[in-house]
Amino acid sequence: MERQPAGAQTANVADAAIVQEVVVEVGRRIVGQNYMIERLLISILTGGHVLLEGVPGLAKTLAVRTLSETISTIFQRIQFTPDLLPADILGTQIYDQSNGKFSVKKGPIFANIILADEINRAPAKVQSALLEAMQEKQVTIGGTTYRLDEPFLVLATQNPIEQEGTYPLPEAQVDRFMLKLHVGYPSKDEEKEILRRMASGEPIPVKHVATPEAILAARRHIAELYMDDRIVDYIVDIVHATRDPASANLKDLAPLIEFGGSPRATLSLAQASRAHAFLRNRAFVTPDDVKAIAPDVLRHRILRTYEAEAEEVTSDMIVQRVLEAIPTP
Repeated sequence: MERQPAGAQTANVADAAIVQEVVVEVGRRIVGQNYMIERLLISILTGGHVLLEGVPGLAKTLAVRTLSETISTIFQRIQFTPDLLPADILGTQIYDQSNGKFSVKKGPIFANIILADEINRAPAKVQSALLEAMQEKQVTIGGTTYRLDEPFLVLATQNPIEQEGTYPLPEAQVDRFMLKLHVGYPSKDEEKEILRRMASGEPIPVKHVATPEAILAARRHIAELYMDDRIVDYIVDIVHATRDPASANLKDLAPLIEFGGSPRATLSLAQASRAHAFLRNRAFVTPDDVKAIAPDVLRHRILRTYEAEAEEVTSDMIVQRVLEAIPTP
């Protein structure tokens, strides 16, 4: 039985109950995909953006839309295409001939949850238009800055198979995503259940069980969850080992890593670990929380060398080696 460390605060029962209700409602539409749903909840509970990678048809869009419905937030889906312009996302100024003045027409970015579908299909100019919104939670149109309402999340999808007509995401933008998820196929039993539920062709209704205010309150409680200094050191050691593998007795990884995780990775790993503990009704963070979420936080922040690509060494393999090498507190 896990003992609560001295100094740990009591978990907020009301917040935990709301989150469980959200999980139940999302489960009415989404069969399986527990990993994806839990990570999406972690993003909602921390305010971190998510990059979802998986082939079409795995319910990525449906999961995001359903999550938005259960929380009663404003949802906008943006289909990224090669001819998309920054103004199509952010908005633009429109000239009114009747009064000779310009007025601002706000774009779809002014919502709570943004689904950026196939984000790698848009050119760099459009992708960079999201940077200010994702990091600063604000948008500038015609020299005027507009704050975005909280909660504000960008949940982006990309197809890992089709490369024709796509543009690689800039490293600066990839680093803005707290998590990168690899979404896989359902099991046979799960696929049978999908067939059964979707047989009628009618949409499955879900209830609004949470509000943006409740989510923001849960965020504040999660930020206060107890994290021992040894866990803090553990997180820093993990991220530092991706930059300097030799310091963790992983000299063989040095030729495979071009760049490791940034300080933003350290912050994201700490925040996501707290949310992971919260979803398990704990008021303190354990090393297992860090290990569970570390691949999702680090896989897109480790830039591999050509040698690593030639040897087919993935970022996940590198993260796993690092986790095995760093002593668990």
